[in-house]
Amino acid sequence: MPAPTEIPRLLGRGMTMGDQLARHARTSPEQVAFTFGELRRSYQEFDARVSRLANTLRERGVGYGDRVVVLGLNTLEVLETYFASTRLGAICVPVNFRLVADEVAYVLEDSGASAIVVHGPLAALMAKAREKAGHTGPWLVFGGGDDGAEDGAEDYEAALAAASPEFDELTVDEQDPAFIMYTSGTTGRPKGAVLTHHNLLMHAFSNMAHLGAGPEDKVWLAAAPLFHIAGLSGLLPNLLVGGRTVLLPSGQFDPAAVLDLLERERVSSCFLVPAQWQAICAVPGIGRRDLSALRRISWGAAPASTTLLRTLIASFPQAEVTTAFGQTECSPITTLLRGEDSIRKIGSVGTPLLNVEVRVVDDDMNDVKPGEVGEIVYRSPMVMKEYWNKPAETAEAFRGGWFHSGDLVRQDEDGYYYVVDRKKDMIISGGENIYCAEVENVLAAHPKIGEVALIAMPDEKWGETPLAVISPREADDPPTAADLEAWCTERLARYKRPRRIAIVPALPRNPSGKVLKTQLRADRDAGKLPIQSA
Repeated sequence: MPAPTEIPRLLGRGMTMGDQLARHARTSPEQVAFTFGELRRSYQEFDARVSRLANTLRERGVGYGDRVVVLGLNTLEVLETYFASTRLGAICVPVNFRLVADEVAYVLEDSGASAIVVHGPLAALMAKAREKAGHTGPWLVFGGGDDGAEDGAEDYEAALAAASPEFDELTVDEQDPAFIMYTSGTTGRPKGAVLTHHNLLMHAFSNMAHLGAGPEDKVWLAAAPLFHIAGLSGLLPNLLVGGRTVLLPSGQFDPAAVLDLLERERVSSCFLVPAQWQAICAVPGIGRRDLSALRRISWGAAPASTTLLRTLIASFPQAEVTTAFGQTECSPITTLLRGEDSIRKIGSVGTPLLNVEVRVVDDDMNDVKPGEVGEIVYRSPMVMKEYWNKPAETAEAFRGGWFHSGDLVRQDEDGYYYVVDRKKDMIISGGENIYCAEVENVLAAHPKIGEVALIAMPDEKWGETPLAVISPREADDPPTAADLEAWCTERLARYKRPRRIAIVPALPRNPSGKVLKTQLRADRDAGKLPIQSA
């Protein structure tokens, strides 16, 4: 990490993501920026490809403030699209590759996408989404697979080869939007969190300063999907210091292969979700690995047991174990639990990150006393600018001048925070947020379903999975698990689909008619729900 006196020089004049990349391309051109499999790309090489892509997009009419949608597995081309879009002053819109065509089409429509960059294996999916959304703008396909040529797609590499590696810079302000990160909506439609260059770079700096990152912290394993905020924000501290990012391919998670990568590439820090750490700790012979370069490991994005945390500490005694907590709208981390506190305050999500103000409040925005439960609200330069095209939702989220997280917490006498519940109706499965209203709306449209409520089912591997509690329209003709799987296949990403269902005569409600999910959870825990696998 740069010395504290250097921080204003790096961030003080309003630098953007593109500025940071260009700086290292000038000062450390031969330094390896990214490793992906056998491919190693220097800062100079990566910067030149980014400029070629920026020129390619500019030649096709993409300009300041336009939205560039990117859909791909973890590849360097996705990262090139991130930096090329923001270099243009455009806004990058990453899309979850697990979505179905209807869901992708909504993102295209809502964002007003000007151009698309898509991974070849996902081109057929994007072609369907473009048709549904009526998108007629340019789109580039990389990485082979279905090239979608019949739909007017262009070859990514051919376009870059024809473009100049020199880019005529334009002024991009640090407060300009850099990304729109879509999160599932509590009312059934995803919302786009608008993150600025300043949001993201201030988050990176605050993490470095809070953790005391130093010169040894310069090899980052990027294991999270790049469409996810953890994938984006995780690599930015490395960008600030000119480090190397080792990109993990998407696909079936292989814990032994990840350990091989950690050992071979001398990775110094990485972030994984609890299910992945659990699998890694179970690999035979982990204690015989040379993981001495690994100085910091972190987890978050999903609930984890204290047993797993103790296992992590025992498996990686040389590394500082850090628990991260936050959300997409906050770039994302807001609190950290680190080092010796991982055991002393086990179960806590830690204390606020540098540059994050925190309050715990009741429904009237009054501060609650330590030990009492309230909603955690934030004020920070890392908090998003707005929800894209949703002024009412933005105003609601920022009521009283603070960002309302929807998380219910308590604070102990030492200032450490503990998550108690979620005010928002949400399930976290394998690090993915699943908003119940979105899934319930899809299920409720099934002709055999009278009413439905989605709750979490504890799961040893994924943390939580969706359980659909259903009251059928006709008692003698309830929907089967096969019915629901067929219904959801074309309408919901796989991770959102219920893994289990329970058929009940009626859903419990309070006097005002609201479904009592607390009762459903209690019935689940007591074994009173007739749960079957979907």
